[in-house]
Amino acid sequence: MEHLAKHYHGHIAELNHRVAEVCKREQIAGLVIHSGQPHRQFLDDMNYPFKVNPHFKAWLPVLDNPNCWLIVNGLDKPQLVFYRPVDFWHKVSDLPDMFWTQHFDIKMLTKADQVAELLPKNIESWAYLGEHLDVADVLGFKQRNPEAVLNYLHYHRANKTQYELECLRRANQIAVQGHLAAKNAFYNGASEFEIQRAYLAAVGQGENEVPYDNIIALNENAAILHYTALEHQNPLHRYSFLIDAGANYFGYASDITRTYSFEKNNFDELIQAMDKAQLEIIDMLRPGVCYTDLHIANHRKVAQLLLDFKLANGDVETLIEQGVTAKFFPHGLGHMLGLQVHDMGGFLRDERGTHIAPPEAHPFLRCTRVLEANHVVTIEPGLYIIDTLLDELKQDKRAQLVNWDTVDTLRPFGGIRIEDNVIVHQDRNENMTRELGLVD
Repeated sequence: MEHLAKHYHGHIAELNHRVAEVCKREQIAGLVIHSGQPHRQFLDDMNYPFKVNPHFKAWLPVLDNPNCWLIVNGLDKPQLVFYRPVDFWHKVSDLPDMFWTQHFDIKMLTKADQVAELLPKNIESWAYLGEHLDVADVLGFKQRNPEAVLNYLHYHRANKTQYELECLRRANQIAVQGHLAAKNAFYNGASEFEIQRAYLAAVGQGENEVPYDNIIALNENAAILHYTALEHQNPLHRYSFLIDAGANYFGYASDITRTYSFEKNNFDELIQAMDKAQLEIIDMLRPGVCYTDLHIANHRKVAQLLLDFKLANGDVETLIEQGVTAKFFPHGLGHMLGLQVHDMGGFLRDERGTHIAPPEAHPFLRCTRVLEANHVVTIEPGLYIIDTLLDELKQDKRAQLVNWDTVDTLRPFGGIRIEDNVIVHQDRNENMTRELGLVD
């Protein structure tokens, strides 16, 4: 914790600098950032799990307390309006007492609908950041989520502070322990549901605390890119296991994927070849490189794997140009990572919000940006047997480019994805995932 505290002062200084710059540019008094409000389930008296506004948790690790507010202008000491009601039905948040509290003037709010008394009097000169626009309207905000402000903040969010990098390292460290536990559970015969329980126990986080719904997929289920069904029963035969799971630390996310073969076979060799290709792509990361170019380079590697393992015929260029690789690898190479799993700013050319569209042939890319030092990205190549996509190849002359017997052989294994979380430094890449213990 002391190590985090050492970096936190610089983090707050940077956030204040950004706010001061954008408020001066847009001629607004400051930003009022809402942590959010609970969402009530339809026709029920219970709420959905609370998810905090990422712009709020960028400032401080208060993740589970709705009805809080930050008042910042980049010049004065930030103010925190901390919600702490009188309530005997639910656990009330503890009084703030951590390394970050000294950086805020803290005011207590006991009734959510009385926050106006603690907000700036000239509220029409301030901008509201949050999702509850109806609340902002009632409070008198004239500017709500101004696009110019969001573009500026999202663009600069990609450049992580030292505090943020340390949080991301710790999020990886936690998730690695979960992955090791899940791998062990798989080889010991656990079901998808049991593997999920082993993972959550190892990371010490519940389903609503981890940054996204874990993908725990056995056999053919690994070909479903966002599989979250979690079967309780084991399959008759155990072929493969794909796990895509992360962890949270102070609001920062990790996002890691591994694939395993239950036996040493051709599929296991394909995993090892994909692992090698993934590391080669990571070695290409550096400031000044366009992420789109990395994605396209990965298609060349996928094409070579298809040829080496006799899944396809022809040559690398033909498989890419004819769209064959896109049927086996249909998603993007990865994305920016931070306060959100798919962190904002991945498509921005500049702080004005100029959009960098993905190439027409690769519409599912989640990042097209030119990389800089202190950017954090995922690199997650994949190769899957997805019948609905491969069937499209059967409809025309591209059918001859695919070795359908090999496809049939690999279908029970589902697919492969390998994902690491990487910090781009000026002179090197820091593969947090592997350096913290998940080497295969």
